[in-house]
Amino acid sequence: MTTQQHPALYLASTSVYRRALLQKLTTQFSCVKPEVDESPLPDETAEALVNRLALAKAMAVAATLSAGLVIGSDQVAVFQGEILGKPHTVANAEAQLRRFSGQAVTFLTGLAVVNAATGKVQQVIEPFVVHFRELSDAEISHYVAREMPLDCAGSFKSEGLGIALFDKLQGDDPNSLIGLPLLRLLAMLRDEGLNLLLHHE
Repeated sequence: MTTQQHPALYLASTSVYRRALLQKLTTQFSCVKPEVDESPLPDETAEALVNRLALAKAMAVAATLSAGLVIGSDQVAVFQGEILGKPHTVANAEAQLRRFSGQAVTFLTGLAVVNAATGKVQQVIEPFVVHFRELSDAEISHYVAREMPLDCAGSFKSEGLGIALFDKLQGDDPNSLIGLPLLRLLAMLRDEGLNLLLHHE
């Protein structure tokens, strides 16, 4: 795995969702917790925030390595110009979903790939728009109780029953909604000489 053709792969995240997405492509990677303060800067836009944090996570892990490709990612939900955090409580999750009823929410996922050996950086922001149905209070409370999406920006799990909350999804890669834009990631890895279609596990 540490040959030139197949550099070691590191995911700068402990997110179970990102790990599961990357496992769809390969099992040959290590998860490393990046030591990064994720607090937004004063007046920082959503785009600037996810760009900065995706790179900071990748760079924090790359700084500990002599070689390998490090993947960093960060995501926010934006609604009516406001950056939304994870709900953390049932009450907050229900309140978020009530606000979203009949509305569109934009998810921005920052992605960075850093080559620890060369210092080369690739970065992109992948937008994805979710259009919510008109939701009743009963639908909202039943959904939150069933899936408990308290650690998910936007208060839903699109890979689960959360799909029932939507009218329409708009974007290039539905994986980005879960936290890792796989189409863009595969292109970045190919740019570094790692083609996972040709990579033997």
